[in-house]
Amino acid sequence: MSTTDGDAAGKPSSGKVEHGPVPPAPEQLPQQQSATEITSSASAAAAAASSSSSSQPGPVVGPDDEEAGAAASYEQEHVHSVYESIAPHFSATRYKPWPVIASFLTSLAPGSVGLDVGCGNGKYLAVNPSVHIVGSDRSANLVRIARDHGGRERACDVAVADGLALPFPPGRADFAICVAVVHHMSTRARRREAVAALLESVRPGSGKILVYVWALEQASSRRGWDEGADQDQLVPWVYRPKTKPDGSGDTTYQRYYHLYRKGELEEDIVAVGGRVVDSGYDRDNWWAVASRD
Repeated sequence: MSTTDGDAAGKPSSGKVEHGPVPPAPEQLPQQQSATEITSSASAAAAAASSSSSSQPGPVVGPDDEEAGAAASYEQEHVHSVYESIAPHFSATRYKPWPVIASFLTSLAPGSVGLDVGCGNGKYLAVNPSVHIVGSDRSANLVRIARDHGGRERACDVAVADGLALPFPPGRADFAICVAVVHHMSTRARRREAVAALLESVRPGSGKILVYVWALEQASSRRGWDEGADQDQLVPWVYRPKTKPDGSGDTTYQRYYHLYRKGELEEDIVAVGGRVVDSGYDRDNWWAVASRD
């Protein structure tokens, strides 16, 4: 779910959300794994999770579980199913890496191994050929597109995975990027859990994460949001088939976004044990680089 740059025009409408779940953390995997082993571990963990869920009795459902299920259902309707439907159209509008993100990736030491969580169509996977990035996304259709983003000479390692239950071995990645993903989580608890999962994926001390989220402060943009606006929005994506340029075949999808106010991303990073290294504002987005001790 990567949705940072240029969206389809249209006025946003408010979206009210229920609270959501915190999926179980992936099981511990052997240390000192290579990039290939990280990819293999993702597939193995997903298969193990599927087998376990079919053979073990389900947990007792309480109030927190019901709240969790409501948030997951809301995101399925207003995030995951939308990107599955618009994947090719969406991908066609995402092709140019943003300077801050490209600069972060090119600053990494040669041989570094990292993650792109919510890689979308994979436009950042091949930015720096001196590092290896394993991409993941909830959308299987976007993952298929991302797999070929490196061209014939460099097929990309990608997997279908949930940002709240990453299948990668914890504490092994040198870096992780997460661009325009966390703002699709419909409660603050889930957004913080997503940040925590990113921090847990990188090496303590030396590992770094880069997170981008939509900003509330967008007064100069065509969207016109600013302080005082509702931070939870449904934002339209209009799909217009080329065969019907008159608009008669338009389909409008509503995507959920949480608009981050100034300082909110840093608060969430610190709340889950992270340390903010750098942060800023770029093209209607707040971003932050963080590490963990």
